[in-house]
Amino acid sequence: MSHPSVHPLEAAPPLTDGGDRPPRVRMKDIQGMPGTPAGLALRLCQFGFAVVALAVMATTSDFPTVTAFRYLVAAVGLQSLWSLSLTIVDIYALLVKRRLRNSSVVSLLTIGDGITSTLTFAAASATAGITVLIGNDGSNCAQNHCARFETAAAMAFMSWFAVSPSFLLNFWSLASRR
Repeated sequence: MSHPSVHPLEAAPPLTDGGDRPPRVRMKDIQGMPGTPAGLALRLCQFGFAVVALAVMATTSDFPTVTAFRYLVAAVGLQSLWSLSLTIVDIYALLVKRRLRNSSVVSLLTIGDGITSTLTFAAASATAGITVLIGNDGSNCAQNHCARFETAAAMAFMSWFAVSPSFLLNFWSLASRR
């Protein structure tokens, strides 16, 4: 024989902050944030473009002669490592069906994305400037690898375009918390 009510529950007061404000509502997941399929796609694009820029620049024989080109190799190398590690984190989060909402984790992702995006943009801009100088002003494209330098700069810019939404979405989710 079972009893319908063994331990009655008391009615709990509504959860408020003490004022007349309504209770807090969790923010909806926005595609592109960490732990979402679109976030994984952005990370894969960041990684792919950075690796292509690194490979194109590293296969030229005269990239070590110009500081901006060495800076591009270092920046996209760091970008590719950062994006690869966060791709693995996103894959794990999708496999266990968890979202990355911890404020410490989001802070780390925001700072890392901000640093790597700034470095990648600066390196791509410097490389593009030196390539224009070599090609237009110096008329030395026949002796240098201008097409490869332009391709590497374009891929670095594409990597920056892919990392910018990740940074902005992480920053917005961090700023929207109390």
